[in-house]
Amino acid sequence: MAESDPSKRIAPAAIQSLKEALTYAYWYKSDLQSFLTHTVSDSTILARLDWGDYKRNIVAKLVDHLAQNEHIYQRQLLRLMTETANITDFNHLARLDDGAEKVQKAEAAVAALRNQVKGHGDIVAEEKNVERRRAETHQKLMALAAVKEHIEQLKQEYFALLGSDNPQQRGYKLEKILRELFEVFDLDPKASFRIEGEQIDGAFTFEATDYLLEAKWQAEPVSAKHLDGMAGKLSRKLDNTLGLYLSINGFSEDGVKAHSSGRRMLILMDGSDLMAVLEGRIDLIQLLLRKRREASQTGNIYLGIHEILTGKHS
Repeated sequence: MAESDPSKRIAPAAIQSLKEALTYAYWYKSDLQSFLTHTVSDSTILARLDWGDYKRNIVAKLVDHLAQNEHIYQRQLLRLMTETANITDFNHLARLDDGAEKVQKAEAAVAALRNQVKGHGDIVAEEKNVERRRAETHQKLMALAAVKEHIEQLKQEYFALLGSDNPQQRGYKLEKILRELFEVFDLDPKASFRIEGEQIDGAFTFEATDYLLEAKWQAEPVSAKHLDGMAGKLSRKLDNTLGLYLSINGFSEDGVKAHSSGRRMLILMDGSDLMAVLEGRIDLIQLLLRKRREASQTGNIYLGIHEILTGKHS
């Protein structure tokens, strides 16, 4: 990004409030790590952190680095402030020993940060303008005849697969649809996309973060065992690597619950999400942004497309 205007710098009091809010909002380092991985889009920033250190030191090192290099990282710092200020669910703290006291401290720290964010309204407005311009650019892209025709062609190919009972053939064709869809949205699908039975494995890059992709088309919802397998792959990658798991027929309730706590490395997508993108009701970038934001703020890794499109989550 361009260098920030020195007259529009984030105040030291806001920096301190951010440190306090991050320290108190998450008791376990795994929860903090999950939140930061979903929120800070520049993976090189998180690579600097030593997760063996004390939580307060980790937070201080991160925030100080962003603040000391605000001319480079102001957008990252502001995003971290606003996303932290938007945390409203502290149930993960309430279940701990002295939970009521921990919740009270977290709520007070986040409220103080929220007031600081309000005091930086001009910078927040500028950041919102950046997001608005990005959305307008995407809308213009989606309005191009060539792009609309390509997505319409992919939609028809997907419709043709719905009645298929050949898992191998269906898998190959779904792989092609996904690869081309990711290319349309400049998500840099890697050459490692491959098909084995009903399952597709691949990788892509989104907002400077690397993602592993698994896609599965089976009759029953994907179980906790399959999500465990995906989490195992991610645990052997760099700390800031995330996963997108697409299951055409959804996920088991126990699997979603098991992976919505602790270090949340996955976001989940189903056939309804894919159909909404192919039908042009939401673009893939906005879908991923909304799902990732929900995962970072509430721990819900399986935000439904209906909730997104009806405005229940923003």
